[in-house]
Amino acid sequence: MSVPQKALFNWSSGKDSALALYKILQNPDYKIECLLTSVNQQYQRISMHGVRVELLQAQAESIGIPLKIMEIPEMPTMEVYENVMTEMLSALKNKGITHSVFGDIFLEDLRQYRESQLAKIDFKGIFPIWKIPTKDLIQEFISLGFKTIVVCVNEKFLDKSFVGRIIDQDFINDLPENVDVCGENGEFHTFAFDGPIFSKPIDFEIGEIVYRKYEKPKNDSSNTACDTNDETAFDFGFWYCDLIKK
Repeated sequence: MSVPQKALFNWSSGKDSALALYKILQNPDYKIECLLTSVNQQYQRISMHGVRVELLQAQAESIGIPLKIMEIPEMPTMEVYENVMTEMLSALKNKGITHSVFGDIFLEDLRQYRESQLAKIDFKGIFPIWKIPTKDLIQEFISLGFKTIVVCVNEKFLDKSFVGRIIDQDFINDLPENVDVCGENGEFHTFAFDGPIFSKPIDFEIGEIVYRKYEKPKNDSSNTACDTNDETAFDFGFWYCDLIKK
């Protein structure tokens, strides 16, 4: 038998990550050495998801895979983001890790960006749920016994009533037609708290729901790590549901 390739898993804390991790753990060609998560340095919360670090750590403990936290400044430039990422991956490469696993589904530009950055340090990208229809993915996720709660919604697509909800068939049925059922276009983000990859459920309580709007960078926004071609991107805010570890 061939020796499995050492890999890191890019863990967002959400449902797509959970399902992709579930699938890669069943693949004998790879051995997941660690979970890698980017965290907002200022707020100590998972980037974009807004989930507290304590809950991220509880996930890793329940999954049983070591966690590596990559701290990122608020609204970093692409140069800063890429430097931090390169430094982290280079350190992991010295430990024999050669592959990086993602839970991306169908965003071609994002995959191309990831692969081009990884190639610079001789890493290869792995995408276990790539191009699987999102309607099939969400049904598989639920049928496997995973549970996840919506922690962030983009008000461009969804209103406040969707944040803080558990994803089930009722949630899926309530989604507007223009919203992807997995939120792959950034419509919403989730926190996975139970399922076959966890040795025990993550215990939390729901805190306050807050609204946050990000200001457009005063400098050239094309140089920020949250670069977007959408001119209206900064016209919309986000509803966050704070989760508190019990």
